[in-house]
Amino acid sequence: MHILFLSGEYPLWTSGGVGTFIQTLGRALVKAGHSVTVLGQGKEKEEVYLEDEGVKIYRLPKNTGKLPNFVFNAMQLNRKLKTLQKQQPISIIESAEGGLAFLSKKHPAKKVIRLHGGHHFFAEAEKRAINWRKGKLEKLSFAKANGFIAISNYVKNHTEKYLSYRNKPVTIINLPVGVPSQQQECHVNPDRILFAGTICEKKGVKELIEAFQLVKAKYPEKQLDLFGREWFYPDGTTFEAELRNKFPKEYFENVHFHGAIPRAELDQKYAEAAFCVFPSHMETQGLVSVEAMALAKPVIFSQYGPGPETIEHGENGLLCDVYNPKDIADNIIWCIEHSEEAKTLGEKGRTVVAEKYDPSSILQQNLDFYQSLLDTN
Repeated sequence: MHILFLSGEYPLWTSGGVGTFIQTLGRALVKAGHSVTVLGQGKEKEEVYLEDEGVKIYRLPKNTGKLPNFVFNAMQLNRKLKTLQKQQPISIIESAEGGLAFLSKKHPAKKVIRLHGGHHFFAEAEKRAINWRKGKLEKLSFAKANGFIAISNYVKNHTEKYLSYRNKPVTIINLPVGVPSQQQECHVNPDRILFAGTICEKKGVKELIEAFQLVKAKYPEKQLDLFGREWFYPDGTTFEAELRNKFPKEYFENVHFHGAIPRAELDQKYAEAAFCVFPSHMETQGLVSVEAMALAKPVIFSQYGPGPETIEHGENGLLCDVYNPKDIADNIIWCIEHSEEAKTLGEKGRTVVAEKYDPSSILQQNLDFYQSLLDTN
């Protein structure tokens, strides 16, 4: 089977959850004997080619002429797909929500959209109107798909409020997360509380800062560590700067913004933290929560969206009202005051991840779905 992913994201070029997923699944597919190509728009004047553990990655040249970008990019994309098709017939072309919009209908491969959360999905979370052009492109893309993979039941149900699956096959396959065979040996600092994710509104950072003041009033020795890339507004200002303008200076005592760090280093920070808090307003699966659970960390996640699919409150983690700083604080304080019980939640969370997000099982689920599409006329 030859699987081609349409994406401009891949860890060799850019960071991001979609790119990391494509790398993880792509490498696994190659090890299982399949061919994998990643094709996306680049930023150089010439085409760039790289390989990553057998995954072939192409970045198409940027537009330097007079044609509109969408025309130029569509022409390049379909021309390159023809070339690749002649070299080795493509079985499956997969993209995120809007990725099939400019793909030629004549291409013989089966087309799959994986629902990571598209324009319609996140517009509601960010309380903004649907951009007519982006909305139209998503609808055009959906019309070309032969099947859909949702990374959670929530993203499936929420997306179909806005977009039609046109009676095509839809399945739910979670993103894979490996559980280390052995726990990391390190010193756990009982005073360190960890957040990971983009420093922005929809990740609940504002409410977390407010909640931490309530925690710090009772436990002044506690420290909040935030790891993740900054969110920039069009004028160049950052969300962190907005928060610092909004709240008094004392709100940021014991609050540390570390920026984005490599995954291996973040795993070490997970292991060293007492527990993790991810009060996101909107997620498709909530990968950071699962990553922390895989390391047996107690996790506080959202009671909304995919939260209940990930965590059973009080059994293998905690769920909170992410719009209510006091509820976030109450859950943090519970973890502080019930450290042994919290540790048990973390251990049970690790077991859940090992069973539900097992990479080998998820690889087979993807292959079975791909094959089911190829078996249909």
